[in-house]
Amino acid sequence: MVKIAERWFVMAGVALLGAIALAGLVVTVYAAWLFHDLPDASELADYRPATATRVYAGDGTLIGEFSDERRIYVSYEQIPEPVVEAFLAAEDRNFFSHGGVDVSGLGRAMFKNVFNAVSGRRLEGGSTITQQVAKNVLLTNESSINRKVKEAILANRLEATLSKQQILELYLNEIFLGYRSYGVAAAAYNYFGKSLDQLTPDEAAFLAALPKGPNNYHPKRHPAAAKGRRDWVLGEMAQNGFLTEEQMQQARARPLVTQDAPRRAQYADADFFVEEARRQAIARFGREEVNRGGYYMRTTLDPELQSAARDALMKGLENYDRRHGWRGAWGTTDFAEGWQAKALDQTRPPERRAWQAAAIESVAGNNVRIRTARDGNTGSLIAEDAAWANANRPLKRGDLIFVEARGGQFALKQVPAVNGAMVAIEPQSGRVLAMVGGYSHSLSSFNRATQAERQPGSAFKPFVYATALEGDYTPASIVLDAPISFAGGPNGTRWSPENYSREYYGPQTLRRGLELSRNVMTVRLAQAVGMKNVVDLSKRMGVSDTLQPNLSVSLGAGETTPYRLTAAYAAFVNGGRRVDPYLIEMVQDRDGETIFRADDRACRGCDRAFSGQESPKLEQRGEQVIDPITAYQISSMLEGVVQRGTAASARGLGRWVGGKTGTTNEYRSAWFVGFSSDIVVGVFIGFDDNRPLGSGETGATGPVPVFNDFMQVALRKRPARPFVRPKNAVFRTVNGIEEAFRPGTERRREEQAPRPQVPTGPQNYNDILRREEEEAAGLPPSTAPTPPTTPPPAKKEPAEDLSGLY
Repeated sequence: MVKIAERWFVMAGVALLGAIALAGLVVTVYAAWLFHDLPDASELADYRPATATRVYAGDGTLIGEFSDERRIYVSYEQIPEPVVEAFLAAEDRNFFSHGGVDVSGLGRAMFKNVFNAVSGRRLEGGSTITQQVAKNVLLTNESSINRKVKEAILANRLEATLSKQQILELYLNEIFLGYRSYGVAAAAYNYFGKSLDQLTPDEAAFLAALPKGPNNYHPKRHPAAAKGRRDWVLGEMAQNGFLTEEQMQQARARPLVTQDAPRRAQYADADFFVEEARRQAIARFGREEVNRGGYYMRTTLDPELQSAARDALMKGLENYDRRHGWRGAWGTTDFAEGWQAKALDQTRPPERRAWQAAAIESVAGNNVRIRTARDGNTGSLIAEDAAWANANRPLKRGDLIFVEARGGQFALKQVPAVNGAMVAIEPQSGRVLAMVGGYSHSLSSFNRATQAERQPGSAFKPFVYATALEGDYTPASIVLDAPISFAGGPNGTRWSPENYSREYYGPQTLRRGLELSRNVMTVRLAQAVGMKNVVDLSKRMGVSDTLQPNLSVSLGAGETTPYRLTAAYAAFVNGGRRVDPYLIEMVQDRDGETIFRADDRACRGCDRAFSGQESPKLEQRGEQVIDPITAYQISSMLEGVVQRGTAASARGLGRWVGGKTGTTNEYRSAWFVGFSSDIVVGVFIGFDDNRPLGSGETGATGPVPVFNDFMQVALRKRPARPFVRPKNAVFRTVNGIEEAFRPGTERRREEQAPRPQVPTGPQNYNDILRREEEEAAGLPPSTAPTPPTTPPPAKKEPAEDLSGLY
């Protein structure tokens, strides 16, 4: 019996040892399988999450953000204590005392998970902040026992590799908090429009309430749940000694107020500029680096000028639209229940932030009653606006329209069908101070400032005159204004350019020809100096790389963009240097190292200590493309365009402001490029499909008023000052105007010729000059003496030339 017992014990022992060995083998195999793809926790010591590139104006205003994930990385030292405390209270109160896994918290979670597994519910984590870092950064988001085991192992390894502060820094920068926000800094900005150090305890508590489910606590869709979770976090903060009872009660009493939607920047007037900066940045650094590299990008934008440019262009396009009549409602409604929501869904919010969607309730002649869709306010349209609409497409009940509250009534508004562009450049450097690529970026992101190739019309003429002045001509040289024709017109006809007035004025100075934009004079001048020379100079100045040496190009039949044409005009202001325009001033990487600087000029002596020596001098930017005297001559002649010529409506801006209008055949495009000594501004107006703007829509009609509105703001910051006079120029008075000459050219006989007194039409020359000036200024016909020799001619249109092939 004893032997049987001994044998049984031996067999049992062998079986037990075998079982233990088998179990060990199973554990070993499981561990090998579990750990074979376990990442190395030490990788997190140099972990760099994808971080947004933030874009700033020249004055430090945040204007945009480029990112795949909206994240603003901040160091632990930059995170305020209330934010840290809120997350500790909500997520891991024992963070600073456990070794990566909180045993008590894990035990509670495991107990609940028994019931969760039976009922098919998602398993609870019970995870510490360290475990969440391991999961978010190193593991997948699956819910399984295997992942939890890996998470715990990696948490222990993280605690051995990184400090508590480093782990918390990773967590607070990596975690997704809804509203397109990764990390607490981005969330603070997106939810509250604040930096971290501006958050109140209740705001910090709300952010800490989000990790468990941002969509469940969306402040707009689930406001009660969001506030309830926030208040719970505040209670946890008080329980852990982070807040007093009084502070907690005060914080709970505050309403939860967040922004309606996440915004990349509070400043919202620079959409076209920011998008162009993004394109240029990607071309230079690559899409991956721009969207994930966490760059600091400082641009050339002046926010005050940008807002002025946007407002001026929008106003100009709206005024054009107003001149051409009401096009009708953008939708209709039957006022059935819920019509307001449907109306708001039918259209995007208008670009003009003061405009509101509304419906017409009743119409009795010009007495029109409306109701706004968003807030249900009622009122009447301004009678003048109602009459304007009824004259074209009568208003009727149910029409959906845009209105703007004004003095107890509502003004009728419509989004223009026409479009345009505006760009403002600093001529000495090429810095782009403002850029607007269209009426509305939300309606069309196509940037007409940089992407629209259009004929500039007479705005090209200064380059013809500059070519002549670079040769043997001066501003006082005489060119004949008389009919001329050439072979090679359309359908085998002859091409016969005409002046806008269909009249010709005989011999005139170059100055007068440019001031009044004489087509025939320009063609004769281009023929004399050679179109190849005109095209070559235009290319060197940056107008376009595709111009052909055809005479029609002298009248603006080539194509360019507002961006390039405006930059080319800068040489007329800065002494003849071509400066390439740019938007990005400087770029730093996430470590603060400068990796790009637009101004790459070397400064000799800038690194030496000051000991009374003369200050270092930087070389001027840009290549010299025309003589400084030529540049001054053109800028002076273009000042005459404003003072006495086709842009006389800008005369109110004062002296030392110049520019040139441009209008193409059939009024398809209207331009004005104007300047003072410190800013060059280009304005373009035209339809995207290049259809005609309508009779009389010249550069002086639409673009010049836009320029005026913008310059009234710009000149407050940068007052106009005299154009810099070249040192070696010789100045003489010709026809009452001080002209600049290259030394020796002032004595030529033809340049001293008196005003021609020959009859050139139905009136004598002095009558013609007076009439030209009156037309340019928009004045009625003169009643001064010197009666005409024939009956007065019919009233002409404004003295602005059209250009093109015919």
